[in-house]
Amino acid sequence: QVRLVESGGGLVQAGGNLTLSCVISGRTLSGYRTAWFRQAPGKEREFVAALNWSGVRTYYPGVVKGRFTISRDNSQNTLYLQMNSLEAEDTAVYYCAAQQIPRPNNYNDRNAYDSWGQGTQVTVSS
Repeated sequence: QVRLVESGGGLVQAGGNLTLSCVISGRTLSGYRTAWFRQAPGKEREFVAALNWSGVRTYYPGVVKGRFTISRDNSQNTLYLQMNSLEAEDTAVYYCAAQQIPRPNNYNDRNAYDSWGQGTQVTVSS
């Protein structure tokens, strides 16, 4: 089964930058969806970014578009989320996710993924 281990969270001041990493291990199929979600206290898990099966298409919600960048290094089996110009509203636990078997769910739907990382806390001070 696919396993995901993420790291890189921490405390950063507003306007700062932070990059999260997610190492993906285990046997995979020819392709897989990958994504980042976040969840703030008392709120539902929110879509942040995604790569399609081939890894050539990116998807972002308007709230992070232009500030966050998702990428994947297949040689290192690592998924990244580069976050720039961080705001206090970005404070949340960030999760990486993957899905090996195709599902009809859209990329921004958490039900489209069945493998999740443990989550890493990102705190932005204002």
